[in-house]
Amino acid sequence: METDDKRLAEEEKTINEAFQQLLDIYLASQHRRKVELITKAFNFARQAHKGVRRHSGEPYIMHPLAVARIVCEEIGLGSTSICAALLHDVVEDTDYTIEDIHNLFGEKIARIVEGLTKISGGVFGLQASEQAENFKKLLLTMSEDIRVILIKIADRLHNMRTLEYMPVNKQYKIAGETLYIYAPIAYRLGLSKIKTELENLSFRYEHPEEYARIEKKIEKTQQERDILYSEFTNPICERLDAMGCKYYIKGRVKSPYSIWNKMQKKHVAFEDIFDILAVRIIFTPRDGEDENNECFKIYNALTKIYTAHPDRLRDWVNKPRANGYRALHATFMSKRGEWIEVQIRSERMHEVAEQGIAAHWKYKAQGEENSADEQLDNWLHTIKEILDDPQPNALDFLDTIKLNLYATEIFVFTPKGEIKTVPQNCTALDLAYSIHTFLGNHCIGAKVNHKLVPLNHILNSGDQVEILTSNSQHVDASWLTFATTAKARAKIQAALRRQQRLMQNKGEELLNEFLEKEDLVKFSNNIDRVWKFHKLKSREELLEALGNGSIVLGSEDKDALLGNKRFRFPLFPFFGKKSEEEKDTEHAATRFDSIDHKHPINLTDENLHSSYIIADCCKPIPGDDVLGYYDDEHHIVIHKRKCPVADTLKSSHGDRILAANWDTHRTLYFTVPIMLKGIDGIGILNEITTIIYQQLNISIQKLTIEGKDGIFEGTVWVNVRDVEEVHTVCDSLKKITNIKTIARLD
Repeated sequence: METDDKRLAEEEKTINEAFQQLLDIYLASQHRRKVELITKAFNFARQAHKGVRRHSGEPYIMHPLAVARIVCEEIGLGSTSICAALLHDVVEDTDYTIEDIHNLFGEKIARIVEGLTKISGGVFGLQASEQAENFKKLLLTMSEDIRVILIKIADRLHNMRTLEYMPVNKQYKIAGETLYIYAPIAYRLGLSKIKTELENLSFRYEHPEEYARIEKKIEKTQQERDILYSEFTNPICERLDAMGCKYYIKGRVKSPYSIWNKMQKKHVAFEDIFDILAVRIIFTPRDGEDENNECFKIYNALTKIYTAHPDRLRDWVNKPRANGYRALHATFMSKRGEWIEVQIRSERMHEVAEQGIAAHWKYKAQGEENSADEQLDNWLHTIKEILDDPQPNALDFLDTIKLNLYATEIFVFTPKGEIKTVPQNCTALDLAYSIHTFLGNHCIGAKVNHKLVPLNHILNSGDQVEILTSNSQHVDASWLTFATTAKARAKIQAALRRQQRLMQNKGEELLNEFLEKEDLVKFSNNIDRVWKFHKLKSREELLEALGNGSIVLGSEDKDALLGNKRFRFPLFPFFGKKSEEEKDTEHAATRFDSIDHKHPINLTDENLHSSYIIADCCKPIPGDDVLGYYDDEHHIVIHKRKCPVADTLKSSHGDRILAANWDTHRTLYFTVPIMLKGIDGIGILNEITTIIYQQLNISIQKLTIEGKDGIFEGTVWVNVRDVEEVHTVCDSLKKITNIKTIARLD
């Protein structure tokens, strides 16, 4: 008993110290002093969560305290947000209601807490993802008060920092959801430091070995980078000192996740990534000096020391990114023959880059104009428009919201010379929808720089674009194959659903006419037989097919309704024996219920193909980082953890994710494609096949190779037993002098 009392006393002390640290950070900020309100919220939350513990074993109140600290210290928000952060789990996890919060703390705090509170059920239907529904409510509240999403990001950041205490399958779910949704939104709101940390933590838990390997390589090459940094920056410091600039210089090392992501996308090794080091020059503007001009003065000074890359000057000073980011990026050739990116920012630009939207508010409160506010308002308006068109499919909804969060912006001009900011790879159709929904729905093409182009024409920065429309034009489903912006896709899908409803209404009329004509009205409850007979998925699909004329009702449909013998579905399907398919489904469902979700499933040589399905989208092999997903057909599908499909599933159906480990003994073979690029020459094909066949004793299933202008590209499909054998093949082929790039293809 004495030990328990001592432990509780220590915990109370820890809680009080954590709260005092929060207050100290708040009082050191420029916000109004509302200590009384924050103390009231803390005491209320402390009492509400009393006796509850987190997975780590610490008192639950430590989590709201940590979230409130992130909100204040790392995002820079004030008392309203701090109170909402302290209270954010009270309604969800205790008996208190939103009305209680409203009565004690007022409407603003209550509205934010409501937006942060998870809900069950929702507009997507019974089969929908609760995660997607929760996220939708979050966005609905966010469009009214941006602080909701900022606090949610702080909440997610602390959960990621303490993810080690969660079961492995939950780690995959939370990490995947973070990488898929929350990191892009943090980026979109200008929270670059938080975005980077969320990405790295997700990467660390999803691919621990890869993360450790890259961190080790970064550490191993640190000394070399330090020498390069000193050699590169010393002449810069001398020049800026001579100019009388007040500044400081920082080195920025690319994050492990960014390095790994580039390795995956470019199919290159760590050693082939040359932009791991970047340099930031952060200056204090001189009195009366325009900070934009000062950026270019510093750039001009650097061009007298180093040669600038002609195609890598990025002017985010005069034309900020949509998230408000401002800086001048330039790339210079070092004396060692390596390109190094230099980011030139004022102190204010740097603060905005680190704290994002909260810093915008700070400077706006000081009476300074902020061009990013309009960009943010436009983005929130787009979110509202998407939410106004409810999407029945949870995955479509998440994809639509996520679209363009990371997109690079370009600038195009209207016929009157007005500038429009649009995402890179934006099409003429996307631009039409960005201006007005009517323009998009009736767009037939465009004139780009006075030349006629089709709807799917990709715009370039600086293009002058005139949208062409016709009242006879209607939205087509094929538009979704090339529309790239969230707004365009949402509006196209909404228009298609309206067209679908019209077709279904027409189909219903045709069906009723058929039933009356054939005197079959009393058998209308058997309509399910008709759509099953036509191998459709639902009554709605049948009505649409009738409406658009792809199905015309006839004598076979009459037989289906009456249950005649030649119709293959029995009149009373619940009589008789169960089909083998039904038995397999029941067996699969029982198997899933019997799995211990807290522990990984073991993938063995015996059960790999009999009990599980290898996903076609990513084709994992033994040694890959994998997970299991329990699908709608009651099967467990094995995906790579980095598979884009798995990323979506982690974000939408996270409760169906299972941790999985390989326990194979190299008895099964898998076909893996390996991409090769290099200098063409006589005998190169012979060298490749000799190494694979004779030296490694590995069989080749298929090989394609093509040479052009002295360069060759090819793909070889090898039969291997695991990832280790893939690495052996790649390492052996790298020894061929003429091969310059080699990588396993996903």
